[in-house]
Amino acid sequence: MSNTAIARQLSVTETTVRKRIARLVDSGYINIVAVPTPMAVGMSLSAIIGISVNLTDLHAVSEALHGYPEVRYVGLSSGRYDIIVEAFFVDQEHMLDFVSNQLGSLSGVTTVETSIILKVVKFSYEWEIT
Repeated sequence: MSNTAIARQLSVTETTVRKRIARLVDSGYINIVAVPTPMAVGMSLSAIIGISVNLTDLHAVSEALHGYPEVRYVGLSSGRYDIIVEAFFVDQEHMLDFVSNQLGSLSGVTTVETSIILKVVKFSYEWEIT
């Protein structure tokens, strides 16, 4: 939403909105970024990957995953998997290479389960707090 539209909705000036946003950015509460969709950069295949690891290797594996360009999200979790990853790929061959060569070569990884996303129903960075 533009600053002008926000100002209109809040019944304040556009300058007030701009200054408030600048203050939030300067204080580190928000970042304003442009995020291309995976499709825009040639990544047409996405997957959620559950990874089980030797727990002593949990942080080392998660740090290694952090560095892979295919990986958009890394979360340490409780339950069936120790690490949950969201990753994007050009095609199935790219995903196969990633799973077998990249994940397969990480010390401490014990099992990997991939779930290919067939259709994205919602993809949003908006938060609604009620």
